[in-house]
Amino acid sequence: MNSAKAVFLDRDGVLTVPEFRDGRSFAPRRLENFVIYTDAADAVLALKNAGFIVVVVTNQPDVGAGLVAQSVVEAMHDRLRREIAIDDIEVCFETHNQATERRKPGTGMMKDSARKWNLDLVKSYLVGDRRSDVQAGVSAGCTTIFIDRGYMEENRPTAQTATVQSLGEAVRWILQRERLMVAI
Repeated sequence: MNSAKAVFLDRDGVLTVPEFRDGRSFAPRRLENFVIYTDAADAVLALKNAGFIVVVVTNQPDVGAGLVAQSVVEAMHDRLRREIAIDDIEVCFETHNQATERRKPGTGMMKDSARKWNLDLVKSYLVGDRRSDVQAGVSAGCTTIFIDRGYMEENRPTAQTATVQSLGEAVRWILQRERLMVAI
């Protein structure tokens, strides 16, 4: 049986609008602040129509730190599943200090998905808006796309294959690359 290809998507800053404090992005802590980007549903549908498995891989350390109830994050994910054609969500609740291989930049969430969905990580993509996303994708062997939202972050990624401004642009880049690979 052939392995499938996936696109792994970070949640906050890729599918959903983050909150900002002092120029830095953070996950929303309340369901009423959970806003899905307007291009997210169409972008994910285009990936699904191209035959990709679409998996959200997200660190949610505010749960591990006791700042957000797990039920709130689960309600956010229920909304994502209702509004966007994603196949799965892998979430890590560990804080930076508790981190195991599941927490990005670790590859645990992607490896768990690869086993569950019979994915070929080398033929897969990771789209993220942080250095830890890009590092996780590179470590897993994925092609990585960085969405540059202009955050005031000190440690910007440098190892990504491509840099874009939005999820829609990332999806267009992936689909163009796939067409070129098929044509070779």
